[in-house]
Amino acid sequence: MEHINIINKLDELSYKGFKEAYMHQIEDVNYDSVSFEDRLYQLLDAQDIFLKNKRIQMAFKLSKIKDKQAAIDAIDFSPKRKINKTQIHSLAALNFIHSKQNIIITGKTGTGKSYLAQAIANRSIIDGYRAYYIRTPLLLEEIRISRIDGTYTNLLKKYSRFKLLVLDDFGVAPMLEDDATNLFEIIEDRTEINSTIITSQLPVSEWYNYLNNNTIADAILDRITHSSHRVELSGPSMRKIKSSINSEEY
Repeated sequence: MEHINIINKLDELSYKGFKEAYMHQIEDVNYDSVSFEDRLYQLLDAQDIFLKNKRIQMAFKLSKIKDKQAAIDAIDFSPKRKINKTQIHSLAALNFIHSKQNIIITGKTGTGKSYLAQAIANRSIIDGYRAYYIRTPLLLEEIRISRIDGTYTNLLKKYSRFKLLVLDDFGVAPMLEDDATNLFEIIEDRTEINSTIITSQLPVSEWYNYLNNNTIADAILDRITHSSHRVELSGPSMRKIKSSINSEEY
């Protein structure tokens, strides 16, 4: 059989990874000495890698993560930031997802809370988990709208399915009426099923008052705090350090 016939059939089947590996084999004379079984395995492996990479690319696209380049290896662990490097690398191993646990990241603005959360989420996608990123004020707005247009139940189902949900910027905007209840529904649907990362400028000790609903605050904190790894970030603002603007010019 002619190579072109095989290539055309691979195109028909959309076996892109298999096709690229096959073309490499027919162009490399060294493969003439490789057994049929080994060559076939390499072709199948190439297709498998292609499909996995395609799934990862799609997962990144659907994740809404803003910084898809955020990575654990790029984190500045200099002493002035007082970051527990051992803890961060332990969390990056993603055992907390397998254990259906959560992470709470707190610290002043600019200390790298969002970056760390997204770095962990990026790692989870590469490892095959479905992750999603959203700022908490936007999530609460989505829920308020969904109650009006009748899509509330579907929205809850959507957020319950992600293996890892990143709720960024919790506590930056005042809680409106029913916001605490709406947030509780998201948390409740995920408790002991999937994992959540929450970032906040507010210390956890201030969350109870911020939620402004004693009953709901008790329920949320009970479900989140007892099953969460705590990461407290400090030090100077990373945005200020990385800024290319020279204040002396003004």
